[in-house]
Amino acid sequence: MKEIPRFSTTRRGFLTLAAGGAAFASVGSSTPAKAQVATNARIVIIGAGAGGTALANRVSRRLDGASITLIDPRKSHLYQPGLSLVAAGLKPANYVVSKTTDWLPSGVTLIEEAAAAIDPIQKTVETSGGQTLEYDFLVVAPGLVLDHDAIDGFSIDLVGENGIGALYAGPDYAARTWAAASRFTEEGGVGVFTRPATEMKCAGAPLKHTFLIDDITRRAGNRGKAEFIYAAPQGGLFGVPIVAEKVRMLFGDRGIDTRMRHTLKAIEPGQKRATFEDKDGFDVEIDYDYIHVIPPQRAPEVIRQSGLSWSDKWTDQGWVEADKATLRHMRYPEIWALGDVAGVPKGKTAASVKWQVPVVEDGIVAAIRGVEPSETYNGYTSCPLITKVGRAMLIEFDYDNNLTPSFPGVIAPLEELWISWLMKEVALKATYNAMLRGRA
Repeated sequence: MKEIPRFSTTRRGFLTLAAGGAAFASVGSSTPAKAQVATNARIVIIGAGAGGTALANRVSRRLDGASITLIDPRKSHLYQPGLSLVAAGLKPANYVVSKTTDWLPSGVTLIEEAAAAIDPIQKTVETSGGQTLEYDFLVVAPGLVLDHDAIDGFSIDLVGENGIGALYAGPDYAARTWAAASRFTEEGGVGVFTRPATEMKCAGAPLKHTFLIDDITRRAGNRGKAEFIYAAPQGGLFGVPIVAEKVRMLFGDRGIDTRMRHTLKAIEPGQKRATFEDKDGFDVEIDYDYIHVIPPQRAPEVIRQSGLSWSDKWTDQGWVEADKATLRHMRYPEIWALGDVAGVPKGKTAASVKWQVPVVEDGIVAAIRGVEPSETYNGYTSCPLITKVGRAMLIEFDYDNNLTPSFPGVIAPLEELWISWLMKEVALKATYNAMLRGRA
């Protein structure tokens, strides 16, 4: 497997990176520590991912005497923004893995089981091990599930072989994705890059993978024998129109074909054939040498069976019925949604979680104090959209699709810049780690 060229960094470059990384980490960081609030409230957090862990750290410092319990069976914490880099051979699989317990503050109880049932009327959570926990306040932050079974013929066991990639499934699968993609960059053929019809975490990831594999194929001198097809159910390449147009132009410049309104239904691994449903409901078959599969994504079953989901939208996906500004449940005021599972128009990225956590913290503290909350979430979402190895666009936007750059006049959001790449490859992880500690 070939080595991807690395960019050299001068001393001045390192100083620039250090300054830029520190600035990035400070954006939206918490204000000076507020006085603790005395309480005996029982707070249960489902999920020890980015949102649950960051919130546990913040409320443990903010509240004096609260009982804080995290429920999550996973022993490993995954830095999910790094999976795109692993799947392009730029980072090893262990780059995204740490221990869940490494990030948790003292005084927080971790129950290493799954949440099996939620009763919002009785205010209880039942775990897979049979424990029943009563709560005064509940935060649901379990992430989402990848519905691999929705694609006929696909199994994650196939990833890495027969030209199949699927970076979302985890670090090992991201590494296997690179094994399959690497062969394609050397041998050429037809590469098909997909995304699902459902809402999804980090909607820029399918584009990043397409751009990276295209660039790596060019660096290998093999782009002339490779055909790239980006197939997606949506009518545009990105949810923000101005960004969608920029991506369309870049795809045109780089010879990446698009098949919009195409939804992946099935694959035949032995034949290397994918079946899509087009906008008119007809089946369209595309033969491939490499295919990157991103399956439909949904709320965990425990959420969908609990009565917490929206009943009039996203009914096939089950996202939590939350107010988009406060993230508080619309019918159960003791419950908040955080991260991927929240049924709000934007916000399924780690950067979004960074801005959501203080809102949920403020909501819980305000409820304990008996006052109105003061913090709201405006839909802030950030996507360092990699377009080449060493280049990216730092895309930031809100619920209304307004671009909301953190560094106006310094980093142009629609330009392919080296500093935006460094934000993704280096500075973002430091910011993420600070967020987990509740410090950003």
